[in-house]
Amino acid sequence: MQTLRWKTQFFTIWAGQAVSLITSAILQMAIILYLTETTGSALVLSLASLVGFLPYAVLGPFIGVLVDRSNRKHIMILSDLVIALAAAILAFVALSGALPVWLVMATLFVRSVGTAFHTPTLSAVTPLLVPQDMLAKCAGYSQAIQSVSLLLSPALAAFLYMVWDLTAVIALDIAGAVVASITVALVSIPKLQGPHETTELHFIREMKEGFAALQANKGLFTLLWIGFLFTFIYMPINALFPLMSMEHFGGTAFHVSLIEVTFALGMLAGGLVLGLLGTLGKRNLLIAASIAIMGLVLVVSGLLPPSGFLVFAASCLVMGFTAPFYAGVQTALIQEKIQPQVLGRVFSLIGSVQGFAMPLGLMLSGLLADGIGVSRWFFVSGVLLLLVALLAFLLPSLRELE
Repeated sequence: MQTLRWKTQFFTIWAGQAVSLITSAILQMAIILYLTETTGSALVLSLASLVGFLPYAVLGPFIGVLVDRSNRKHIMILSDLVIALAAAILAFVALSGALPVWLVMATLFVRSVGTAFHTPTLSAVTPLLVPQDMLAKCAGYSQAIQSVSLLLSPALAAFLYMVWDLTAVIALDIAGAVVASITVALVSIPKLQGPHETTELHFIREMKEGFAALQANKGLFTLLWIGFLFTFIYMPINALFPLMSMEHFGGTAFHVSLIEVTFALGMLAGGLVLGLLGTLGKRNLLIAASIAIMGLVLVVSGLLPPSGFLVFAASCLVMGFTAPFYAGVQTALIQEKIQPQVLGRVFSLIGSVQGFAMPLGLMLSGLLADGIGVSRWFFVSGVLLLLVALLAFLLPSLRELE
């Protein structure tokens, strides 16, 4: 009976999150299409991407304090509704004519802030509902849901943008946010009682408490900086997949789409396997192996001749498959080993560190890929990831995580 209860609660929340995740991804893609069509400016598109993740990087530690002080159920519902409200304002203005770029950017900013509240709260809520030995399985299912969003959203966004106007796509996202809010409202989430309930708000002190909680576990603290290196090296590669497909392999938009779909299919399969089996063996080895396989695949991709597109597609399938065994296992470890009272701050801190790593990596990879060629940069990135994997394997603090 107890097993049925937690499964019902977890999958009720995640059913709503799946709907919201897909509709939000569709709208994000539709906005990119709109900006591309109306401005044709690479600078505008770059700014849109920056606005999308910078608030999380900058505001994350402060947001984490509020997440740990507040009713997490209310935060999840409120952040979803704020995201929906921002979209509704955009839709209302769109009815009267062309959307000004500044308003689109402002909407993306508000949505990013809402996501910065919602994401760590959802991660902090999960261990309140799910037994510890099921956290890795649930992280795998979460990764699978995200991969379904990656699979469906580009094609659906392109189709809906052609047959509907932007206002209708925005309305779809508002509906998704409402569905997510309703599913959260239906679930009973334990409210944590702690010293913050009756004390004054001290942002800096409470941020330090979150940092101290992470630092106290040497393995997780080491994993934070492994994550920084991984994000710095690997995430910018995602932006170079289209360039690799078209410039090195001489492909078309079809080949670019095929690579995106292949990666998402691999991620879906990996998430489902993690969800069905949980973690097998020592999790530090699983994380190191996941990073090592990604590095090896990037090395192989960088060595391929222009005729090797099919091998590249297979490599992307492998990369997608291994991704959940890094991200999902890391999430489960944090949920298991950090006290629930500080989880919001810890997840926000991790998101912030990785949020700063991404633009730094993007700048470096953009410069070097232009200078030495995109295929060579794939090779170099793969070698660097292999070194990160070796570091993760050798560091005593990570070996002692279990």
